[in-house]
Amino acid sequence: MARSIQKYLYDILQSILSIEEYLGEKRDFFAYEQNKLLRRAVERELEPDIQIDDARKIVDLRNFVIHGYDKVDNVIIWGVVNKSLPKLKKQVESLLGNFTIL
Repeated sequence: MARSIQKYLYDILQSILSIEEYLGEKRDFFAYEQNKLLRRAVERELEPDIQIDDARKIVDLRNFVIHGYDKVDNVIIWGVVNKSLPKLKKQVESLLGNFTIL
């Protein structure tokens, strides 16, 4: 993998870690839904400019979020955060683990 891909993977991982930090250990959908600042922070972290085939759904979500704020569904974002991001995090960590330090 090219070094630029390593950078993209690192950026994706940092966004996932930020979302985990924002939400904390106690993930409460109703608290998330009531906190506009938290929702916008999470949505913003889902906007990384990535061009990796395995992350196509995240790119599509990014495009939806940045071009359709008035249509963003909190339930969909919550599902992505709780179902898709943990899987993506494992994949990214695995890919990053394949890089050798030069």
